[in-house]
Amino acid sequence: MRFMLLLKGDPPADAQPSAELIEAMGKFGEELHKAGVLLAAEGLDPSASASRVIYSGGRRKVVDGPFTESKELVAGFYLLQVKSREEALEWASRCPVEFAVQGDEEAVVEVRRIAELEDKDAIGEVRRAVRENAR
Repeated sequence: MRFMLLLKGDPPADAQPSAELIEAMGKFGEELHKAGVLLAAEGLDPSASASRVIYSGGRRKVVDGPFTESKELVAGFYLLQVKSREEALEWASRCPVEFAVQGDEEAVVEVRRIAELEDKDAIGEVRRAVRENAR
């Protein structure tokens, strides 16, 4: 099973990650690699340099960042190949996000399963979503 660990947040555009954060994330990435579960991992630029394409009312429009709802934004991700949801959650709980926040700030790692085409449940979910959106 493939899972994506989504690291939530949106650092200020001029902020540089601390040496501690870089070191901790590097070690975590090495652990994932040595365990043979890491497929991909990337950090993302702040939302100040991002854009969204929004579809509404039959039209598309482009909106440039920054975006204000930082708890909903993704700062980076890990893509893992693991045997179970529990294993994905175990890896997520080991992600050193505490180095990315200060004081009472909250750090969130969202764990999402990748919908595999071979997975009948995932195909059913996609079909249901398509039918609902067509109405």
